[in-house]
Amino acid sequence: MMDQAQKLRFMALEKEENINYNKPKVITVTSGKGGVGKSNIVVNLSITLQKMGKKVLIFDADIGMGNDDVLMGFLPKYNIFDIIYNDRSIDEVVAKGPFGVKLLPGGTGITKLNELSKFQTDNFLRKISSLNDLDYIIMDTGAGVNRSILGFIACSDDLVIVTTPEPTSLTDAYSLFKAVVHFNIKTNAKIIVNRVLNHKEGIDTFNKFQNVVKKFIKADTEFLGSVYEDNNLVMAVRRQEPFVIGKPNCNAAKDIENIAKKIIGNTYGKSGKGIEGLFKKFFSIFS
Repeated sequence: MMDQAQKLRFMALEKEENINYNKPKVITVTSGKGGVGKSNIVVNLSITLQKMGKKVLIFDADIGMGNDDVLMGFLPKYNIFDIIYNDRSIDEVVAKGPFGVKLLPGGTGITKLNELSKFQTDNFLRKISSLNDLDYIIMDTGAGVNRSILGFIACSDDLVIVTTPEPTSLTDAYSLFKAVVHFNIKTNAKIIVNRVLNHKEGIDTFNKFQNVVKKFIKADTEFLGSVYEDNNLVMAVRRQEPFVIGKPNCNAAKDIENIAKKIIGNTYGKSGKGIEGLFKKFFSIFS
């Protein structure tokens, strides 16, 4: 575990050279436990950013359990595995969703990254580098604390943790962030509180989380916002139609819009790793 931790620290702290301000920001969205609505937030947030004029790629990195495609109402034929082993092109694998949001399905191909030859790695990086017209890469990981998720967080520019007001959700979110800080991967996390009854509940929930973090692990947190518990969300999932499209004026859609505006404000003028930098770090960490 220590070897892995040292590698994660090295990759997280490594300074970027030849900064290019046109590189997209890589945002990892994760949660301490499943069932908090993380993927629903990723899909609707990505569509909202795209509607605001930003170019977004969702990288579904939830190994074996990814469902971003289902939430958007389509089923891609291929994933990263097909790029690596079946010589599929980026255009064949990357699906296009509502308003032009792109989706790169990770699938089980992510688990094969440590098995690649140099030729396969170089070939994959050459192909993936063609995805250069982006503002944001939003990486949707699985839930919990494990090697893969910590590695994904280390590869990103920003970490967003989704929780709910439920005590178990908060506890698991804290455990995740504690591990991230313990291994010196990141010292800051942005928090979204999902399924709140009102905005006061969202602020109170964040304050609870922030107070515990400051007391025990002395790290920084930022409140990105809360999202209302809304029956429109349930119906949207059943219809496989993102709620920001089907019910753009509902409370949850307005909350997502406010979060998107805050993300744009936080990242304006800042350099990101970009798609090629993201996968170079993947290969360095998981090899």
